[in-house]
Amino acid sequence: MVPLNERRSTTASERPLRLAIIGSGPAGFYTAHRLMKKVQNAVVDMYEQLPVPYGLVRFGVAPDHPEVKNCEDTFDMVAASERFNYIGNVKVGQHLRLTDMKPHYDAILFSYGASEDKKLGIPGENLPGVYSAREFVAWYNGLPEFRDLNPDLQFGDHAVIVGQGNVAMDVARILLTPVDDLRKTDISTHALETLSASKIKSVNVVGRRGPLQAAFTIKEARELMRIPDVAFAPIDKSLFPSDLRKLERPPRRIAELLLKGTQHTPEESAKSWALKFLLSPVSMYPHETANLVAGVTFAKQAFAAEADRYSKSARVVPTAETITMPTSLAFRSVGYKSTALPGLSDFGVPFDEKLGIIPNDPHGRVITASSGPGELGAGHVPGLYCAGWVKRGPTGVIASTMSDAFMSADVIASDWESDVPFLNSGRNGNESTGLGWDGVKDAVAQSGTKPVSWEDWKKIDAAERSRGKELGKEREKFTSVEDMLKVLDG
Repeated sequence: MVPLNERRSTTASERPLRLAIIGSGPAGFYTAHRLMKKVQNAVVDMYEQLPVPYGLVRFGVAPDHPEVKNCEDTFDMVAASERFNYIGNVKVGQHLRLTDMKPHYDAILFSYGASEDKKLGIPGENLPGVYSAREFVAWYNGLPEFRDLNPDLQFGDHAVIVGQGNVAMDVARILLTPVDDLRKTDISTHALETLSASKIKSVNVVGRRGPLQAAFTIKEARELMRIPDVAFAPIDKSLFPSDLRKLERPPRRIAELLLKGTQHTPEESAKSWALKFLLSPVSMYPHETANLVAGVTFAKQAFAAEADRYSKSARVVPTAETITMPTSLAFRSVGYKSTALPGLSDFGVPFDEKLGIIPNDPHGRVITASSGPGELGAGHVPGLYCAGWVKRGPTGVIASTMSDAFMSADVIASDWESDVPFLNSGRNGNESTGLGWDGVKDAVAQSGTKPVSWEDWKKIDAAERSRGKELGKEREKFTSVEDMLKVLDG
């Protein structure tokens, strides 16, 4: 197999595949990695709206989970290839129109992830003191868009998190972990300062269904159990079968962990957390004297009569009974959502607003119309593909994103070898200029933005590591685009 950093000579009738990837997170990098191995003369230009790469790996992974970021080593190997070109600080749809890219590429892969969060759709959701888990995670990870979020962690000592996925558990863990333990991570300094003054002592993580339907992994629950001087409130044993051996191994292990809990009670500990089940939020209400959230009202749920309450897919129905949880801080953690890229409709692609995805077939080919993902029979749009969350919705972890990206890369490679129509021609056609970035950089220059190369990123990276070394941590991120670009002016 030809190494990534070697080009294969081609004839005029077998020119290189020119692919533009929009988004520099795991989905984009893994697609590039796979494609550049399968199509050994493929040339990839990766566009990123921020100066810095890695997307969710940099801004979504919890700072106390550095091992998850080891995938960056693979991404760096991809970027070292002469057939790869990183173009940061360029927002496609604003600094560069999709229609301007079309003449210069054979294919475009959309892998730009999810930039919005799903709403609860209840009264009081927009009260001060109510945040989305997405923006809170982005804030403590240094995403420039949310550097000034400034969550109020001092008004009271209770927090409620609506949702029970891994992100909800990340938020709970960051709120409860001793700040001195976080200082060793790459968490942003502004977040450390706010967390140092936090008065939060109790966190309720609330779900609509039961413990065996919750989306968090055992790793996330175990880490919360292990925080020193933080107790876990006991769970109602009736939510589990009397004989746990009836469960399959993954849910059985979670059940055993939750039932075991911690050795100390909330009354004996400085802080505590709880998992609350069978509750669906119906409203949030303000404090009597301050314009801040003061509580969340939930409707109690019950398992449907026909439901197997121990099944992962068990259905619940609302009851007439409600309960209210007083709180000084609330988070919604019910999922992320991708949005349409400006200019996508120019290709005849109707973005699926309901699902938050670009309509695609099961392999990642973009299609012209769909009632949902995987709708067969709709026409493929030549040369357009997608990967990651904008392809399948905001689900899965980095490992599943890798598998999904490999699938998208395989279908691009297969289409190219089969000489199916692409944006301008097939493999042996000559309508495309094949210029890639060289064909569009003048248009980008006219927009006024300053493109950032991979070499530029490595300078920013080195500066962040140097800043971190002074603080006894791996890196101290720049939290504004302006500060990132200042590094390149020196």
